[in-house]
Amino acid sequence: FDEMTLRAHEAGIKVIVDIVPNHTANKHRMFLEALAAGRGSKERDRYIFREGRGENGELPPNDWISLFGGPAWERVEDGQWYLHIFTKEQPDLNWKNPEVHEEFKKTLRFWSDHGTDGFRIDVAHGLAKDLECMPLEEMGKRYPIHESLCHDGTNPIWDRFEVHDIYREWREVFNEYDPPRFAVGEAWCVPEHQHLYASPEELGQVFNFEFAEANWNAAEMRTAIEEGLDSATHSGGSTTTWVMSNHDVPRHASRYALPQIKTPSHHQVAKDWLLRDGTSYIEDRELGTKRSRAAIMMETGLPGSVYVYQGEELGLFEVADIPWDRLEDPTPYFTTQRYYEKGRDGCRVPMPWIAADKPTPASWNESFGDGASFGFSPVTKVDGTQSERPHLPQPLWYGNFTADSEAQDPDSMLSLYRAALAARQDILTATADTSCTLIDVGDEIIAYTRPAADGRTFASYTNFGKTPASLPNGEIILASGDVSNGQLPQDTTIWMLL
Repeated sequence: FDEMTLRAHEAGIKVIVDIVPNHTANKHRMFLEALAAGRGSKERDRYIFREGRGENGELPPNDWISLFGGPAWERVEDGQWYLHIFTKEQPDLNWKNPEVHEEFKKTLRFWSDHGTDGFRIDVAHGLAKDLECMPLEEMGKRYPIHESLCHDGTNPIWDRFEVHDIYREWREVFNEYDPPRFAVGEAWCVPEHQHLYASPEELGQVFNFEFAEANWNAAEMRTAIEEGLDSATHSGGSTTTWVMSNHDVPRHASRYALPQIKTPSHHQVAKDWLLRDGTSYIEDRELGTKRSRAAIMMETGLPGSVYVYQGEELGLFEVADIPWDRLEDPTPYFTTQRYYEKGRDGCRVPMPWIAADKPTPASWNESFGDGASFGFSPVTKVDGTQSERPHLPQPLWYGNFTADSEAQDPDSMLSLYRAALAARQDILTATADTSCTLIDVGDEIIAYTRPAADGRTFASYTNFGKTPASLPNGEIILASGDVSNGQLPQDTTIWMLL
């Protein structure tokens, strides 16, 4: 780790460590100590143990179903039950215990002392829990675990106001270092609570998932932008964030290639398509690519931090047809939607780096590769031993999306990302001005302006409608597609200096 961090810093790259403070593994030293120490011990109080219901405590404390399916309580040998809102291998910590606070501050300092620049906080909204506010059986009926959004802080396990005391403590630790350590929280909460996590006195940033949840639709995207910009105005100087894809949702290149239908739950069309191995709808990859190019420009022109999920800069699509017996994500088998959703592995397949390292068709499915791995990991290790194959199978069509080939293609998705980020740095970031004004040029156009370098005005226009849109006079900086005669085609973004 130290060598990796050193080399990253030499290349001007910051290192962010993912930290999971909601739970530990059930093989962790602290949990093994809790099991050995028994009822009423200080070791067991580091976790959330409760007595069961029934004549002999044989029933779980309540009827909560974990996010990964099955009871959210697991019984141990002495008869008590521990809470796990995820899998039984992930027992929840008791953040009412001061020892847990001190343990994590020690962890933050350990990684910071080893050169870590910042932290991504997993399940940031789930640490503070109050299981004493009402009888557990009643709590289980009133507050199902999978219903996490709460406006008033009364949910016993999600987005409680006490969680912010934890992050104020952590900010004191972050500020012990020069420069202060960075943090961003994964907090699935109502938009009006995001600024609390993003406060400079707490984490400083929180992921804004509005883009990741929206269809390719002007109204939905405009709402996402408005809420993201509004959140920044309440966070005391912290910037907002923008996320199109991550490890938990289908890749946006595929989402935009499928029918854009408003559904009660996010990504339902994509999930149905995945469940049927990509056969229930036609994935129009040409359209998905065109929209993805427009999306990245619409996103990167906005003020705030843009988070790029590995492979989206190559234009990767979801791998929809991974055989079920080769899936690694537990959600297809253990959640309340088991066998009704295929899970998240389709966006997690190792990205392709080198075209020449082409695998051969696999004996178990000729659509996937075996042996080589497009440069993800060498077949033969440096010490001469045989390498393990990638943890998820790579489709052979990945050969059309390798990083080395796209780096040589000026029209590739990778080249567009690089051009957009470079222009953003030179024209927008250089001003240190994060103001942004949405302008109304019709229901099917998203347009905004920002102060640019040299006192000029930057403008971004994205056309979602079928009718080409007329553009103002100005200097074209970059376009996601062909633009001619002052007309912006559908599914295209253009940047201009006015």
